Amino acid sequence: MTNAVVRALELVARQAAHAGDAGADPARCSACGHIDTVLAQRSGGVVVRHGRAVAKAHAEATDPLDHRARLAVAAHPLLAGILLPPLTTAAENAAGRPVTAWPYGAPVDPDDPEAAPWEQAGALVARLHSVPLEAVRADGLPYMRGPAKAARAVARMRAAGPRPAAVPVERAWERLPAWARDEAAPPGPYALCHGDLHLGQLVRHPAPDGPWLLIDVDDLGIGDPAWDLARPAAWYAAGLLPVEIWRRFLGAYRAARGPAAPLADDPWPRLDIPARALTVQTAALAIAKSAAENRDLDEVERLLVDACARIAALPAQLESAPDPASSS
Repeated sequence: MTNAVVRALELVARQAAHAGDAGADPARCSACGHIDTVLAQRSGGVVVRHGRAVAKAHAEATDPLDHRARLAVAAHPLLAGILLPPLTTAAENAAGRPVTAWPYGAPVDPDDPEAAPWEQAGALVARLHSVPLEAVRADGLPYMRGPAKAARAVARMRAAGPRPAAVPVERAWERLPAWARDEAAPPGPYALCHGDLHLGQLVRHPAPDGPWLLIDVDDLGIGDPAWDLARPAAWYAAGLLPVEIWRRFLGAYRAARGPAAPLADDPWPRLDIPARALTVQTAALAIAKSAAENRDLDEVERLLVDACARIAALPAQLESAPDPASSS
């Protein structure tokens, strides 16, 4: 991240926060009482807040046509109450990275896990999956990028060099079908998918106590809606998510008639492959991170690698075990 990118984001956030304010001068914003705050600094995005607005610099490799299509979907009336809409669908540019402006929303409190909005997340993603594709695909919406993120995680693990923990992760990766490794088109039926669903993708807007909305459209697209359930499913299968929380999330999704887990069906056969892929993705990232930090895997990371070992040991034609939460 360069200072030039941060400065560009500060100006965009100020302009968005003070749009319509008479006499406001965003270039010299010192009297409003708000301080420019960097909320995120990652290779995939940098986010700066100023008051009621945030500006985001997206990844350098962002495809401009795909990005515009995703922004148009976020601003579509059918997504009102599901996705946080951008303040404008015209992306600016900073140091070769597209920059967009968004309303500020209050994130999930990491210090209050009991208040985590699992039911709201399940209901929101069910509503997202139920948006008619024919109403939004005219904008040229691409495939959702979930499998691409999994493949990128495995590539990062390989770039970190040989490590014993990587062996079961590689074997589990090899057992996945081509579409889950981003080597083929995902299977149908398709739905509008978030592509990177987790609790960090929810905010309350208006802050601090407005309704929960989904954010971050960088991976949005058409694909298998089961992928959006895969992260909590993977955590549940690995023993990292309590069964009661899994039931709450899945129950809310099914109550909202999400198409990936109809009430009349056992959901696990549909969720199995995406959950395996997310297990591999998370384990691969853990190995890459531990290598970069020159440390051993922690307890949670070892559990993920152990889950990959179990995946790799399954017989090729083994039917998925019934999900204990399927009757919820």
